[in-house]
Amino acid sequence: MNLTALNAISPVDGRYRRVTHVLAPYYSEFGLIRYRVLVEIEYLIFLANIPLPQMAGQIDHVKAEALRDVYRNFSEADAQEIKETEKTTNHDVKAVEYFVKSKLPALGLESVTEFVHFGLTSQDINNTSVPLSLMEGYRNEIQPVLHRLIDTLKRLAGDWKEISMLAKTHGQPASPTRLGKEIMVFVERLEKQVAQLEAVPYSAKFGGATGNFNAHHIAYPSYDWQTLGNQFVNEVLKLNRSQYTTQIEHYDNLAALFQAQERINTILIDLCRDIWTYISMDYFKQKLKEGEVGSSAMPHKVNPIDFENAEGNLGVANAVFAHLAAKLPISRLQRDLTDSTVLRTIGVPLGHTLIAYASLEKGLGKLILNPAAIQADLENNWAVVAEAIQTVLRREGYEKPYEALKALTRTHAAMNQESIHAFIETLNVSDAVKAELKNITPHNYVGIF
Repeated sequence: MNLTALNAISPVDGRYRRVTHVLAPYYSEFGLIRYRVLVEIEYLIFLANIPLPQMAGQIDHVKAEALRDVYRNFSEADAQEIKETEKTTNHDVKAVEYFVKSKLPALGLESVTEFVHFGLTSQDINNTSVPLSLMEGYRNEIQPVLHRLIDTLKRLAGDWKEISMLAKTHGQPASPTRLGKEIMVFVERLEKQVAQLEAVPYSAKFGGATGNFNAHHIAYPSYDWQTLGNQFVNEVLKLNRSQYTTQIEHYDNLAALFQAQERINTILIDLCRDIWTYISMDYFKQKLKEGEVGSSAMPHKVNPIDFENAEGNLGVANAVFAHLAAKLPISRLQRDLTDSTVLRTIGVPLGHTLIAYASLEKGLGKLILNPAAIQADLENNWAVVAEAIQTVLRREGYEKPYEALKALTRTHAAMNQESIHAFIETLNVSDAVKAELKNITPHNYVGIF
């Protein structure tokens, strides 16, 4: 059975492939193989540029660019060739090494064949390929969508800046707020967490079998391999080389990346639930699309499915992010193999995250403000101005104002403008203060923003 959107086990590669296909060049098996080829080739060019004595003058600019074309033009047929070799080697990185070596004769580079993968262990390739693919995939495909989502929220916050709205604390009517300000709460939270995420280095291990450049040093003891390793990883690959490692990267910064992404997703879950609730309160209507059905049984329904879809996918993503962050920094002694299979799942939470972002964008784009419902909710909750009245009375030195308002709001079945104003008339304060208090309404008692 050939893999299609209908028979894929994971919805990331099935139902939602239309959204997640942009991540395939980075986080698929094809993507991992391509990035391994990239690192092997760039390392070979780097050795020639040092240069190692046996490689001096062997790879000029033209040949270097021809080598780079191997990964630039990397095809599914190339990846399949490597997978076929892996059936014999039973080692995925060794198969990549043989593939790169097979490309050298056509470029007149037979003499440097044994410098492919020179002094390295497979984790020098994996622990540079994975963070490189993670960095480029995030920056190219996920980061722009997240920033666009934040920009959309900023725009909505501006559009709704003057919309007074009843707040709800503990699910009960509370001091009014502004809708734009409530959206800005999420903007500020997201911007702070995105800044933290984008400040985390994409760390890489590169140092031979147990991180000490043993093989490099024994072959060329006069070379400063620590400095050269830093140059290759930091300057060529644009990653951040960890200085002390075992056979593998310790993944602490990778865990920090996943935890930061998890916090961002948690904020967005909070947003989804708030917007869902506002829709249920009729504060928002949703744009209708011809032919869409909200319920198979109830024709009137227009469900907030985009926010529900986003919330569900963010939850799945966070579950995997949490496991990645908890598991990857732990490895027995100098290395066990548990990180290898776990690293292959990186695309899964990122895929669910991207699906969620797309759903959120769609949902936010369908919102239609319903001012009538918002205003009616304010008008039906005049009791919320009690805080304002008792605070002004405190300013005026009025005796026990809190208790007086408490008695009023808890003994009157229905609080409205009439009952509030009647209460104000009973107060032993000046006419100016009474006028000040009567000017307070649920619609204008919104503080500053």
